[in-house]
Amino acid sequence: MEPITTKLWVVDKKNPDPYIIGQAADIIRRGGLVAFPTETVYGLGANGLNGAAVAGIYRAKGRPSDNPLILHVADKRMAEGICPQLSETAKKLMALFWPGPLTLVVPKKAGIPEEVTGGLNTVAIRMPDHPVALALIRAAGVPVAAPSANRSGRPSPTTAAHVQQDLQGRIDAILDAGPAGLGLESTVLDLTVETPVILRPGGITFEQLTEALGKVLMDPSVLGEKLPENQSPRSPGMKYAHYAPAAKVVLFEGEPKSVVQCLGVRTGELLAGGERVGILATEENQGRYPKGSIVLTMGPRENPSEAAAVLFSLLRQFDEHQVDVILAEGLELGGIGLAVMNRLRRAAAEVVKCE
Repeated sequence: MEPITTKLWVVDKKNPDPYIIGQAADIIRRGGLVAFPTETVYGLGANGLNGAAVAGIYRAKGRPSDNPLILHVADKRMAEGICPQLSETAKKLMALFWPGPLTLVVPKKAGIPEEVTGGLNTVAIRMPDHPVALALIRAAGVPVAAPSANRSGRPSPTTAAHVQQDLQGRIDAILDAGPAGLGLESTVLDLTVETPVILRPGGITFEQLTEALGKVLMDPSVLGEKLPENQSPRSPGMKYAHYAPAAKVVLFEGEPKSVVQCLGVRTGELLAGGERVGILATEENQGRYPKGSIVLTMGPRENPSEAAAVLFSLLRQFDEHQVDVILAEGLELGGIGLAVMNRLRRAAAEVVKCE
């Protein structure tokens, strides 16, 4: 695609300038693309009711066209314009978790472009918990289709600088309101089946949803099972390789002591072979690996929310260090640790089970 001039507007997170928001909203209404912050990651927004505009997202990102998008709304009324009839379960979850990092897959209303849904008869909707995102959606007056604002397959962006690295010259504008908070994309929950199913884990955990609904299932793809090539994904993050930096990622899973030993042995072998090795370590283990490796810490093992907040940023930092391979410690699957592990498994070219 021909390069274009990408505007960068810096806005105050709590009190975004109405003039700048209005300029960005006008780009959305005219069919253009605007990257904007949410509480999860930065999103790449287009008019969700304009199929041609949404197609521009796929071109800018290099995203497979059967990978559905999420429509971001500013309030429940806008959501009701997307789904013909919201279920009582949907209304309950909206009351509990909106605005917030929970995306609901519901039946779509006629007129929602196929470019948004990947040709499915369902649509994914969420209300972000970020003043800039909400101001942009309200000013645009339309639901905003928005995946993460990165080139397809790359680590999701948690700062405007990350967006610039991937999409400068490919989109119309970027709204910079500082780092995203949560650091991982929203949880996606399918409400079109008898028992709700988590299609992608995120900031709203399996435990929280189970407490709210009594019973929730988890799609096998959450833990790494691959979808058949001929099956369309029902949610972003289910089918294609995601979140990967330039270097090969190897994920080590098992008991923490076994992981340290296993990962340390592999590090020594790679260093001896002349490889430049990056290690993604928990705080407790950062000093336990062979000298010569580049160790970045994702925080204490018992607080996976810290790992969630920095994961994508650290993967991008390894690119800056020009490592040949990244060896990553696995975390436990409880709480938001499940979402962290989902992203690491998606990014990994190899998963090592440490006995």
